[in-house]
Amino acid sequence: MPLVDMHDMLNHAYRNHYAVGGFDLVSLDFLEAILAAAENCRAPVILSLVESHFDHYDFELAMAATEKAARRATVPVAIHLDHGATLDSAVRAINHGCNGVMVDASHESFPANVVHTRRVVEMAHACGVAVEGELGYVAGVEGEDAAKHPGEVEYTSVEEAKAFVQRTGVDCLAVSIGTVHGRLRGRPKLDIERLKRINEAVKIPLVIHGGTGLSDEQFHKLITSGVAKINYYTALADAAGERIRTNARADARCGYTGLVHGVQDAIRAEVERCLRLWGSAGRAAEVLVQCRAWQSVEHVIVYNVEGASDAQVEAMMARGRETLSRIPGVRRVFTGWAVQKSQKFRCCWLVQFAHEKVIESYRDHPDHTAFANQLFRPIAGDRISIDFAEVVRPLETMAANGRQRIHA
Repeated sequence: MPLVDMHDMLNHAYRNHYAVGGFDLVSLDFLEAILAAAENCRAPVILSLVESHFDHYDFELAMAATEKAARRATVPVAIHLDHGATLDSAVRAINHGCNGVMVDASHESFPANVVHTRRVVEMAHACGVAVEGELGYVAGVEGEDAAKHPGEVEYTSVEEAKAFVQRTGVDCLAVSIGTVHGRLRGRPKLDIERLKRINEAVKIPLVIHGGTGLSDEQFHKLITSGVAKINYYTALADAAGERIRTNARADARCGYTGLVHGVQDAIRAEVERCLRLWGSAGRAAEVLVQCRAWQSVEHVIVYNVEGASDAQVEAMMARGRETLSRIPGVRRVFTGWAVQKSQKFRCCWLVQFAHEKVIESYRDHPDHTAFANQLFRPIAGDRISIDFAEVVRPLETMAANGRQRIHA
């Protein structure tokens, strides 16, 4: 289970002067290709799901597959919500498995951006989740359509960057220094000196959106100036699209599987190129050893009820599942009866938390306290409550296995 803390992952990259790729995925082909490339390169990687792409797939289904794939990988992986629009977007992402979220209020005024981002930071940090903020305006639409580039680039101010980080507490900062989302028209002109000054002022990992189209030299300058995460999608979509067009030209009557044949290979090759170029190739072992594992917690309550019918208890359980599942950091809520009626306790709650920090934030959340005090505790005086941390395969063992694979 090499899901690792994204805060730790990015700070490792920042301290060691390389960049982790945040690769957007829109299908299983992208998911499998990105992870295959990371495995081949023994590189840490961030699987990114962009809110503007949710019209093209079911986010909850995609998250289930993404988390499953990440957990069976042998390289360090984080799962990130990119360009979340609202606090509710971030809560939903965390509750479905993201351990990093990006709130994009860069289109708002500086004071509004601070307020919006700070609210997300307070919620996410109470769940142990890292937050990426954005300051300045990176033109374009996340995705493939350069024709939709709205407005002009608004460069990030050094003074505002420092104030923004201090006031919001973000873990990393996306800055605008000349890149754009989507396909580029012409050669981008990057303000590297501005980037260096921002890095000196904020001293946290910096993020670049709009990595497609930059030269090797430009990437090198970005990384040596404090960039520890590079968002990348359009070039992957272009590689996939070109492979589909090639297949269609070769056989105009081929079906779906024929059209997408080789798409994974095309995406994987481009991801591998980036991982090697950005310096993250070969870093998996040290990241696994030096970064904290991302572990869920199971909040277990077994109890007996007094003064309530079975129907009343089940109504209480249903109300609890609905109410508690909306609390930030709650992954799953299970309620049930003991199969063997002779057991000491007849009923149970299993509430899965995204992270150990959720124990405290859940306990103090007003929705939890209201439900517990009004509906649960009055009829469940005889109860036991225990929090269990997930047992995961030691990351050191995975790191050693990765080294063995390299030398085999």
